[in-house]
Amino acid sequence: MDTMRERFLDVTTRLLDDDPRLAVVLADISAAGFAPAAERHPDRVVNVGIREQLLIGAAGGLALSGMRPLAHTFASFLVERPFEQIKLDLVHQGVGAVLVSAAGSYDWPAGGRTHMAPGDVALLDTLPDWTVHVPGHPDEAELLLRHAVADGDRNVYVRLSAHQNAAAVPVEPGRFTTVREGSGGVVLAVGPMLDAVLAATEGMNVTVLYAATVRPFDRAGLRAAVGGRADVVLVEPYLAGTSANEAHAALNDRPHRVLALGVPREEHRHYGSIAEHLAAYGLDAASLRERIGPFFW
Repeated sequence: MDTMRERFLDVTTRLLDDDPRLAVVLADISAAGFAPAAERHPDRVVNVGIREQLLIGAAGGLALSGMRPLAHTFASFLVERPFEQIKLDLVHQGVGAVLVSAAGSYDWPAGGRTHMAPGDVALLDTLPDWTVHVPGHPDEAELLLRHAVADGDRNVYVRLSAHQNAAAVPVEPGRFTTVREGSGGVVLAVGPMLDAVLAATEGMNVTVLYAATVRPFDRAGLRAAVGGRADVVLVEPYLAGTSANEAHAALNDRPHRVLALGVPREEHRHYGSIAEHLAAYGLDAASLRERIGPFFW
């Protein structure tokens, strides 16, 4: 199986051939992967070097000229470092771009804290009208990437990760997908957390929903799934509680409980593998089962 990032490189290269409005802006990361596309489209594949504020500024300028810019680098350098430029050069100017990240929350632990971005989606939540896709498989990444590029002039964030599920889900952008049905509550798994959630809830009488798009949050889908028991567990691969307010808003007219699981705010200062980070954050299947079971029963 290829990775989400590999699929992104392949699909975006083909989109550059097909869509003369698309432009890719890089900050060194993945520049080698886009070298063939840069040879064919030197005016639409721009590498600004390790200048992430300029990365977003250039994307904003391209959008103002009528292009559909796609900016790419690691999540910490795409969202956190140039956040002021996202706020001003895109949102304030009323233009849109596609931001495609790599490295998720803890994909490259050897890179240390500088390459970890568990707060990226929560940070974008402080800005209006963003679409946020969190695919859990390369097939989903391709579908959502194509949707993002074609999504008018909206601001879209596509969050790619080396952490991925074994199989793709037939997702529809903006809608939650029911993967398993039960009557004892709902567990909403986001992106690459689905496999662990399915293993953790095996034998439990709960509905498992899957979200590859988290903004806009599918409030109607959550309301339909909870039925008569409005108990919800959120399992997100980034900062714990990022979608808690959205879940509360979806269920604000009925008594409900929400347990929000994800990466804790506290910094882990030991850097191991992705699997070791998942276990440290309580996001592996065994830990999730210990946390989810008592919440429902």
